[in-house]
Amino acid sequence: MRLGITLIGVSVALAVLGWTAGRYLVLDGPERGDAIVVLAGDHNDERVYRGLQLLRNGYGQLLLVDSDRDEILFGRPLVVQEEEFLKRSAGMLADHVSVCPARADSTDEEAKSVQDCLQGRDVRAIILVTSDFHSRRALSIFRRRLPQYRWSVAAVRDSALFGESWWKHRGWARTALLESTKLIWWETVDRWRK
Repeated sequence: MRLGITLIGVSVALAVLGWTAGRYLVLDGPERGDAIVVLAGDHNDERVYRGLQLLRNGYGQLLLVDSDRDEILFGRPLVVQEEEFLKRSAGMLADHVSVCPARADSTDEEAKSVQDCLQGRDVRAIILVTSDFHSRRALSIFRRRLPQYRWSVAAVRDSALFGESWWKHRGWARTALLESTKLIWWETVDRWRK
């Protein structure tokens, strides 16, 4: 009898956690600051466009776009192509945008590259721009690894990759499961490493 009640309780708890997992992953609360950092891994340039929108709306004075410094695309370094695209897209704010060349296979490593790009700049408060499903973990990583800055996050929605009602599409479910696993690993293991 007790085992049955326990199993029902655990099942209900797992169902509630699973049901709310999509909403839990997403944070979106950009606060005005000095800089805006767009994390790499963009899909359809949506992160860059959100960063530019925040810059135009006065949420920061500097926009840094993180880019893989080793990637070559169509025979040219991706960093160079992104810099050109960013300057064209920024228009009159071209002097306020820059690419941050990085070599990172994880968000944790990306934080180290961003720190290098911020060296020598008068920056105290920064908005991270990333995919909605990645926003909670990214904010936690950057706050932990770079505590000298005040961080907030702007989430970019991309219905091709994720939706808060993750159970409605196979791709969304895959993204929710993968990101939930990464978040759990970060909170229980990687967070505590130096």
